[in-house]
Amino acid sequence: MLTADYIVGLVDGEGSFTVYVRNPKDFSPRKRRVKVEPRFYIKLVEKDKKILYALEKFFGCGNVYFQKDARANHQQCYRYEVANRTHLEEIIIPFFRKNNLRFPSKQKDFKIFCSLMDMMRTGNHLTEKGQAKMYLLKQKMH
Repeated sequence: MLTADYIVGLVDGEGSFTVYVRNPKDFSPRKRRVKVEPRFYIKLVEKDKKILYALEKFFGCGNVYFQKDARANHQQCYRYEVANRTHLEEIIIPFFRKNNLRFPSKQKDFKIFCSLMDMMRTGNHLTEKGQAKMYLLKQKMH
């Protein structure tokens, strides 16, 4: 059974709070259709994937999947990821607000992640000006 402290330590070391924000000034062809994509994830080597499934069960949301990596000298990895905005807002963010991350760099990314989520909730990602502001903020993340 996972504890809050264990999860915080795992995320401090191996987790990521990130938001893909399309540069509104970049008009080149894109692979992604959306302008803003928030994500919380943890990536571990294949032999540790059972921990990712335990996280999926603990939080009651997200998915575990194989993450293909063709780079030489890299082990095969699995990833636990939460991309659903409702799950991020109602489960993941409250958990980490209650159970503080320890690393200053991870605390900073989480704070910016929360700010970007707030901006999405108020529709900033739907305007060019709002998206530009979000893009600049995202650049401050690790």
